[in-house]
Amino acid sequence: MGSGPVKGFNTPEVQQIITKKHDAGQNKIPKEEAETATFAAGCFWGVQLAFQRVPGVGSSMVGYTAGQKLHPTYNEVCSGSTGHTEGVQMLFNPAVVSYKELLMVLFDRMDPTHLNRQGNDRGTQYRSGIYYHSEEQKSIALDFIKEIQPKYNDRIVVEVKQAEKFWPAEDYHQKYLEKGSQKAAKGCLEPIKCYG
Repeated sequence: MGSGPVKGFNTPEVQQIITKKHDAGQNKIPKEEAETATFAAGCFWGVQLAFQRVPGVGSSMVGYTAGQKLHPTYNEVCSGSTGHTEGVQMLFNPAVVSYKELLMVLFDRMDPTHLNRQGNDRGTQYRSGIYYHSEEQKSIALDFIKEIQPKYNDRIVVEVKQAEKFWPAEDYHQKYLEKGSQKAAKGCLEPIKCYG
């Protein structure tokens, strides 16, 4: 759990997304006007903090997705018996941040060529995934993967599946790194340290 290294925002393109000038009011968007994105990229703590910093992401929660058991607990997911992966679901304002830009942030947070692991975290619960909420998101995700595959020596193994039920994780996991004194402010480029 959460034993990954300190990780900053690596590319100038992603740094531009994080530091994008915007009206702070655009981060508060009514649910009916927002779009939903669901991603997985290893330990959900660092992934959530990265997306908390993205202008246009109004809210986020960590939880479990792409598994079989109803109402899974953290310990059950960690056992590998439920089929779930640790994920982050967010509501975002597409007038501020595009789905493709969110994918750029996601891929900056992980090695998409590692199957069932990120950093020191290993197991199916740490697999990487894009869980689309519309055919448009699916198309954007598949095109994005094709576009960036040449940048990697190994094949990208991120699963791309239709979003299923997202089970919120226990309260103590929500905004865990922010509660541990790491900054969640929009535009913050400080490296994220994931610890458990």
